[in-house]
Amino acid sequence: MRAWIFFLLCLAGRALAVPQQEALPDETEVVEETVAEGTEVTVGANPVQVEVGEFDDGAEEAEEEVVAENPCQNHHCKHGKVCELDENNSPMCVCQDPTSCPAPIGEFEKVCSNDNKTFDSSCHFFATKCTLEGTKKGHKLHLDYIGPCKYIPPCLDSELTEFPLRMRDWLKNVLVTLYERDEGNNLLTEKQKLRVKKIHENEKRLEAGDHPVELLARDFEKNYNMYIFPVHWQFGQLDQHPIDGYLSHTELAPLRAPLIPMEHCTTRFFETCDLDHDKYIALDEWAGCFGIKERYRQGSCHLNPCLLPQYPDSFSLTFPFLFLPKMFKMFGWFVVLPGDKVLI
Repeated sequence: MRAWIFFLLCLAGRALAVPQQEALPDETEVVEETVAEGTEVTVGANPVQVEVGEFDDGAEEAEEEVVAENPCQNHHCKHGKVCELDENNSPMCVCQDPTSCPAPIGEFEKVCSNDNKTFDSSCHFFATKCTLEGTKKGHKLHLDYIGPCKYIPPCLDSELTEFPLRMRDWLKNVLVTLYERDEGNNLLTEKQKLRVKKIHENEKRLEAGDHPVELLARDFEKNYNMYIFPVHWQFGQLDQHPIDGYLSHTELAPLRAPLIPMEHCTTRFFETCDLDHDKYIALDEWAGCFGIKERYRQGSCHLNPCLLPQYPDSFSLTFPFLFLPKMFKMFGWFVVLPGDKVLI
């Protein structure tokens, strides 16, 4: 009897277990279907996966677009030197090989040094000067003037007296010309325009021309106030590296170098301006050279940007002179004007 009861319990237990075992494959199938669906749709099913995938792709694209920046790209070297990378891939300035300078196009590119030697271009000159750095010869070597070396006659005392008369008149006419051509070019600041406008509209102004020195001297006495600002303005143009109220030989060069071949008194004039012989021309010395009265020599504006014209990128007052824009000849002097070209 006990054996039958045990047998019946076993049958009942098996009957209950069968539905559970049959249910297991159903759960397994669900899991398999889910995995299958997941493998079929690899992108778009999981928001996190999409973010990661898009981020990775973007990183790869960014890496492809990034070009290694040349450390020399923004490393400035002075004239006569070029940038090279040292063993640590750091930029450094080294003397340029003169043979690497561009071949000159014509005579107008040549320059003359103060030891009376002609160089093919300003590039050749500065590269050569760099190789002499630290030597007595290199210290004394300067670019004297634009053009091949030629005979410069001595400046007589009477000629030296006439030089500032023409120079003053030229500076005044330069400002007037810039004012007339300033529309949309930003050649002068607003403050400068107001000051030059008074000169431009003054009926007593002596028009540009090849005037005798007697007339220039008389006009300076009669219209003295017209000449004060142009003299200060020119100083401000040149006093750039650094802006300290003194003109060094290098700062003076953009004005001096093109003038020497045309005005043989240029060198002697600027030498006489340096009253204390310290190799620098102070504003007081500069103004005095042009006959400006002492009380007007140290204007409050002499180191102010009101004296510094805003030239377009194409206009340069520094070397190399090969890139000086057009020059407009005016009674023996050259007025530098943006947008013009002429061979010196």
